[in-house]
Amino acid sequence: MNYKAICLTFSLLSVAMPKMATAVEFCGRFQQGEIIIGQADELAETVVFNHKTYPVTEDGRFILAFSRDQKPQADIYLQYPDGGKRLYRLPVQAYDWDIQRIDGIASSKVTPDSSHRTEILREQKDVRRSLTLMQPGDYWREGFILPVKGRISGEFGNQRIFNNIPKSPHSGTDIAAPEGTPVKASGSGKVVLSGKNYFYTGNMVIIDHGQGLQTIYAHLKEAKVKAGQMVKQGQIIGLVGHTGRATGPHLHWGASLNNIRFRPHSLLNLNQKKCRNIAGTKKTD
Repeated sequence: MNYKAICLTFSLLSVAMPKMATAVEFCGRFQQGEIIIGQADELAETVVFNHKTYPVTEDGRFILAFSRDQKPQADIYLQYPDGGKRLYRLPVQAYDWDIQRIDGIASSKVTPDSSHRTEILREQKDVRRSLTLMQPGDYWREGFILPVKGRISGEFGNQRIFNNIPKSPHSGTDIAAPEGTPVKASGSGKVVLSGKNYFYTGNMVIIDHGQGLQTIYAHLKEAKVKAGQMVKQGQIIGLVGHTGRATGPHLHWGASLNNIRFRPHSLLNLNQKKCRNIAGTKKTD
């Protein structure tokens, strides 16, 4: 066999052999509080990130979210049916979160007394159950829209100080709008929670978009959908209100992926994010 024949043989083999790419396309901002989309080869089975497991679609798509306090280096593992795995290391940029002071909140809402313990535990249980779902479906691939238009009165990740008492960082984005303004489903999916009179969030709706991704709509005057109902993007799911712990009418819009809260506005350009190819390292352990 001559040199040209050998080259042609290797060229044909490279086309015919199963693809086991060492590079993965990651789309999105590598920054705290952001969601990213990954495109792996079809052989990838699952993704492990921060000790949590994420599914991969048949065509190799997966989604991950960086928390508010994500460390500067994100180690992402792709796992394969034969037990092999590859490590992808992403640099994550820190974000300068703001501190917001809010006064005039009833002291019982800032530091609840024991009489509210039962209703607070009910709220925590219902929310935790809704945000730990990993249901099939990829409705998220349709993209997302703003659920309501209005002034941003509270940003995701900003720490709030109620009546000079520091609280946990804000887990969503607050959009101020007149009471009764229709709230639309940001994306298509299944309603997994339509709860009433929660201590902190008031009337709330949570929609599941598949693969562990949920959006949250809180402080509603009333909900217009029920748990178990399928909704389409843009469908009215409730009305702006100020139920629960709220100083005025607004929508608390949140997003969670595998129980990791992230900035909901990063969903708006989900299918137009800038992409980068990241090389992986084969792991044997």
